[in-house]
Amino acid sequence: MKLQLSRSPETNQITGHGSGHLWINGVRHEGSLIVLPDEIVPDWATDFDSLTPRHFDTLLMRAPEIVLLGVGARGRFPSPALYACLIRAGIGVEAMDTAAACRTYNILAAEGRRVAAALIVAPGR
Repeated sequence: MKLQLSRSPETNQITGHGSGHLWINGVRHEGSLIVLPDEIVPDWATDFDSLTPRHFDTLLMRAPEIVLLGVGARGRFPSPALYACLIRAGIGVEAMDTAAACRTYNILAAEGRRVAAALIVAPGR
């Protein structure tokens, strides 16, 4: 799916997504990753079931105000124990399907918010 938006050249925008890939600023990226307005972190997690607290430590180091967790094609909710480090730091966490996380990220990033989209992208998901 392609996403239409107004884009600031300084801010990463998710311009499309599909089975096993994402488009960031018109560049294709394979697999799961973290997108922030000023950074892309590749190879974040292989799938929902492999998430550990260490995955969320990677987000904590980047100090977003909110994390949008794109969990794949269907909504699932991770155990709060996985992202407890974010909650203790006052960072909000919202879990949703990956397509919704992509759309929400673009809106918040366009508003100038320090948002992180942690996106699980796998073939057929």
